[in-house]
Amino acid sequence: MSRIDDEAAAWVARRASGRMDDDAEARFAAWHEADARHQGAFLRAEATWLTLGQAQGLSLATRTRKPGMTRRLLLTGAAAASISALVGVGLWRAQTRLSTKRGELRNVPLQDRSLATINTDSQIAVAMTSRARHVELVKGEAWFQVAKNPEAPFVVAAGDVRVRAVGTAFSVRRHDHGADVLVTEGVVETWRASAPDQRTQLNAGDSAFVPFAGAAMVKVAYQPAEVTRKLAWREREIILRQETLSDAAAEFNRYNDVQIVIADPALGQERLVGGFSTDQPDSFARAVHAALDAPVSIGDGRIVIGASAS
Repeated sequence: MSRIDDEAAAWVARRASGRMDDDAEARFAAWHEADARHQGAFLRAEATWLTLGQAQGLSLATRTRKPGMTRRLLLTGAAAASISALVGVGLWRAQTRLSTKRGELRNVPLQDRSLATINTDSQIAVAMTSRARHVELVKGEAWFQVAKNPEAPFVVAAGDVRVRAVGTAFSVRRHDHGADVLVTEGVVETWRASAPDQRTQLNAGDSAFVPFAGAAMVKVAYQPAEVTRKLAWREREIILRQETLSDAAAEFNRYNDVQIVIADPALGQERLVGGFSTDQPDSFARAVHAALDAPVSIGDGRIVIGASAS
């Protein structure tokens, strides 16, 4: 059992106990970001915590209390020790890391018979056992078709955001300050690791942005057509439905080495409708020229749209 695994187990237990003030949050953040090994150990320990919650939470919670200790703290201490023990004896198999380059799309069958569709410039780390399935979205975006197994929760972590499913289909896109969650089938549950008691349920057709710690509340909307549009990347398409030119250009830039530059900020606020292949930014630029009568310059490495294109 490594020191890092011990530290990770202690942090998971403390966060679940609700005893995290601002100072503790700052110390946790510093520890978590200091080393990639800390992040991996924390994810393994957190997934083990979920497993323990199913298997032995009730029995731990009913043990005799010592003077001055609450029932919840007893649960925390016992579970933390169990986390360390399980990690220490090799409960977790080595993580499998899967990634894509810019413009690449991968459909990857996972060992539990689930499917991960990984979008451009993305990376996931997968760790699975017979009792828990855990995926870290390190960066980018992925859609998961989850094989049903009530005995092994399927949890995706994206920074502070967690999304849990048993048998369903959903996507997660990681941003700097939170994550988009889109549900295409079934039901998922989402929360922040920093606030594990505040959970939100999403159903098929729902979309939500889940902010990281300290940000606004989760906002959920039933938008089945929008969910379908935003997941058009699985067919290597970008579907625009009144998006601004600036947002459309940013979306194309996710997929292509040739980058689109909007030279005129005012032009960037024009709204567009249409469908394009992710790998054809030049066709998109020509369509913008035709629709907005905007000057376009297509050169090596970039496409400039706007008044200063010349």
